[in-house]
Amino acid sequence: MTKLVEVSELVKRYSEQVAVDEASLEVDEGEVVGLLGANGAGKTTLIRCLLGLLDFDSGRVSLLGESPNRNVLRRVGYVPQGLGLYSELTVEENLDFRREIFGSPRIEGVVDDRRVDELPHGLQRRAAFTAALAHRPQILILDEPTSGVGPWTRAELWDTIRAEVSNGAGALVTTHHLDEAEYCDRLVLMAAGRVVKSGSLSELISGETAVEVTTDRRDEAFAALTEAALLTVLSGSKLRVVSADEQQVTRILSAEGIAGHAAAVAASLDEVFIATSAR
Repeated sequence: MTKLVEVSELVKRYSEQVAVDEASLEVDEGEVVGLLGANGAGKTTLIRCLLGLLDFDSGRVSLLGESPNRNVLRRVGYVPQGLGLYSELTVEENLDFRREIFGSPRIEGVVDDRRVDELPHGLQRRAAFTAALAHRPQILILDEPTSGVGPWTRAELWDTIRAEVSNGAGALVTTHHLDEAEYCDRLVLMAAGRVVKSGSLSELISGETAVEVTTDRRDEAFAALTEAALLTVLSGSKLRVVSADEQQVTRILSAEGIAGHAAAVAASLDEVFIATSAR
């Protein structure tokens, strides 16, 4: 089976800065691959290289087994961070423009004579999705598609993505919302331009642990653990320490005379991401 998307050992530099550092990923038919990472991790640069919008220094990219070209890009539905709509045109005019480009049928029931720049951000996002899906693409490439919208709109947009994939498309979706991982079949975590970990959500967190600390002297414990260069975060009324063990944490607290209880617990995806990014 031809891979819908293949990126192999991609390198993209801006002068001395390495924006993408030997990154590799794949997308198959019928799956959603989530490209996760903080702002500046290299996600958008990778996407733009994949689509032929940026030259790159080394590596290989392909869409449906081909290098990016006009014909293959007609089978891609792309929503960039900037939406990809003409803000001075109405929604209807934007959709008509896309229809002319792709030769797709008119979308019935979509009538909105407001200019795009007059719409709330959530409706702008929905309009961008409608435009990108109008020609029934085989590949969806969506760059931060739920950025800046509320939880209900985010859920609706993900429902749309999953519906398209269930009909045979494949999707590559970038996001910095780690809680959106549950919508993806596979995840690729990026940090500082590198792919630091990949797999299903269960594979990424399987066997990974953090240390949960319960103490009445939470502020002092946090300061002591941070001073010891341990990655420590607040979780409710407790502290959670990433990439550490119980004995190490207990020794640090005891040395400061801080009473408390430290126990190993299953790590969250956020904690796995923090740990792998810091390595």
